[in-house]
Amino acid sequence: MSNGSELRRALRRGLRRAEPSARLVDWTLLVLVAFQVGSGLLSFTVGRPSGAVVFWAHGVAGFALVFFLALKLYRVRRRVTDSRLWTRATGLSVALAVVAVAALATGVAWVLGADVDLAYWGLMNVHVLFGLLLVPLLALHLLSRRSLPGMRRPRRSDVQGRRDALRYAGVLVGGAVLWRSQSVVNDLLDTAGTTRRFTGSKPVDLDSEGVDGADGRTDGEFPVTSWVADDPDPVDRDAWRLRVDGLVDESLDLSYAALTGVAPEDGDATGDGDATDATSDDATDATGDDGETELRALLDCTSGWYTVQDWRGVRLGDLLDAAGVGDDARYVRVVSVTGYRWSFPVSEAREFLLATGVAGDDLSHGHGAPLRLVAPGRRGFQWVKWVDRVELRERRDPAQWLVTLISGFD
Repeated sequence: MSNGSELRRALRRGLRRAEPSARLVDWTLLVLVAFQVGSGLLSFTVGRPSGAVVFWAHGVAGFALVFFLALKLYRVRRRVTDSRLWTRATGLSVALAVVAVAALATGVAWVLGADVDLAYWGLMNVHVLFGLLLVPLLALHLLSRRSLPGMRRPRRSDVQGRRDALRYAGVLVGGAVLWRSQSVVNDLLDTAGTTRRFTGSKPVDLDSEGVDGADGRTDGEFPVTSWVADDPDPVDRDAWRLRVDGLVDESLDLSYAALTGVAPEDGDATGDGDATDATSDDATDATGDDGETELRALLDCTSGWYTVQDWRGVRLGDLLDAAGVGDDARYVRVVSVTGYRWSFPVSEAREFLLATGVAGDDLSHGHGAPLRLVAPGRRGFQWVKWVDRVELRERRDPAQWLVTLISGFD
């Protein structure tokens, strides 16, 4: 027998001893997929650098998932390549594997600066779609294999104590190294990934050298996006009213003219009428000559882009003071004419802006005219457009996630 054959056999034996048990790999994949879906959804709500750990964990776990998925596919390769071993569940298993690989590949490609243009969809949207498709496919796969949690729990013999702990620690360290190495690759190849924020979003102006919005474009040119079917007919400014109600001392019912005449209280705004640069974690405001507040803020859309714009409007805190915040009020719910809504802690919402204009012009319909929320530190889908109501509440709105999917449908 040749030395080469002996070496290959020795290598196979070594790899076999280093591999976790098949059952442990299956459960690891289940946990990692659940973590990736959960952390991915959670990342939609993170807009400040203080929450960057969510994105780091998502990236590291993603690379760990690559290792365990490759191990799983290697072990079951004969079930796919040998037609004699096919079952009714084989097609579903192959579909699950394809979607999992696609989710991982699109995630890595996005981080390295790649993108696609599919009508209203970019590569980030495609990545999210594949990630969400994993959930029903995995559930069907578990049902077909009768391997739901509790039916095939890992046995004590499947876990090898310190050896498995070292294996998993090595995989996580390797995932962390690969995650960090992407920034080196981006720098070496000078990819679009060098301009991305910690959220993964890229500047609308690809020529911008500023990351986190320091030098982003402020000309009012940025994409018009909405969630699902949230696309109403243009709102008539003359007929439109803004209601401020709920747990308040006095409800307000304001016309557009009355709203734009509300000025900040003395001492609440600073500056000489021109907005100044804001960091990624904050926004700065100033009082314009007409009494409205100007705010430079970074808008980070979950579809993968960000922009810095100069907004004009009324501080939400000034409206809350005018209505009087009730003692039991803890949250502010901002509601659109479509029913779309989101709630925020009162203390945070006070610093938000109800914008009537951007970049020196009135808001267009696509950008939320006559009134949209500007919420620095929040992701784009929380910047509610076409606002017609502000409600003070004791509790956060439990249905707001569902409403993002169904608002706009007649």
